[in-house]
Amino acid sequence: MSAALIEVAGLSKAFAIRGGLFGAVRGAVQAVEDVSFRLDPGEVFGLAGESGSGKSTIARMILGLVKPTSGAILVEGRDFLAERDGRKRSDAVQMVFQNPGSSLNPRRSIGQSIAVPLEARRVARAEVRRRVAALLEQVQLPASFAERYPYELSGGQKQRAAIARALAVEPKLIVLDEPTSALDVSVQAKIIELLEELRARLGLTYIFISHDLSLMRSFASRVGVLYLGRLIETGPTQALFEAPAHPYTRSLIAAVPVVSEAEERMKPREPLIEGEIPNPADRPRGCAFHPRCAHAFAPCPVENPRPAPIGPGHSANCHLWGPRASDAPAYKNAEETPL
Repeated sequence: MSAALIEVAGLSKAFAIRGGLFGAVRGAVQAVEDVSFRLDPGEVFGLAGESGSGKSTIARMILGLVKPTSGAILVEGRDFLAERDGRKRSDAVQMVFQNPGSSLNPRRSIGQSIAVPLEARRVARAEVRRRVAALLEQVQLPASFAERYPYELSGGQKQRAAIARALAVEPKLIVLDEPTSALDVSVQAKIIELLEELRARLGLTYIFISHDLSLMRSFASRVGVLYLGRLIETGPTQALFEAPAHPYTRSLIAAVPVVSEAEERMKPREPLIEGEIPNPADRPRGCAFHPRCAHAFAPCPVENPRPAPIGPGHSANCHLWGPRASDAPAYKNAEETPL
């Protein structure tokens, strides 16, 4: 196994709930719980899940914007959480945000926004101008765009400028937090194509956060599915989409729109999820998904399932695949086992 670029181990985050006149702590919201994964150089790791599943909290902990309650983040074997120099952290990891319109300062020109991290590192002014022009060229924008302001750019052009700013310090890892969700479908494809080209040319590694599973299928090399702050299934993209193991993953994939009968036949036959994701402040006991799961049985409301192997690099946190699988009631569709 090659050396990991980044390794996340047992990462958890609880946010305090405060109330009353003096802001006393009344409880806690467990936003992320015991999340572990690793990325090798050049990988694209997708994090999927509904809103409120903890995707963005994980991203912000990796960037050092939020302090974890517990766990470890290692970048090339170095303890990232113990790193006191914020510049060293930002040199290694950068982020591209969901809405480029709000991530770019409207009072700064595009060139000024891209130049900020370079100027913070005391790069000479002439060199800053040269590098800004080169960065714009890398994201397929004319150098003249350095003089423009965000309001003069389209959504796709703003996102390209945001990507250029992220590339300015030559990071090894870029966290992409829903980078295309605010864009038209045709523009989304062009941005993904650009990101793939940059990854291949610059040797970048991505954490790709998205709720769009169809987009994730074509872009990520591995996928982790989150539910209420826990990773409930991880695996190579092809294996996870062709043979999803967790009922939640199966329901998500079953709900993805398709354009042909052949694609429809390939989708798992799984009931659509009923209800909404529970309040993280009132997390269900045992498997957090059991109140919405059509296959829940005796241990699900009591025991939190541990990862069970499904195939090479593929695991699911589900009692239907764990030591208690033999106790599960027969699945309604006898052609599929156990799901």
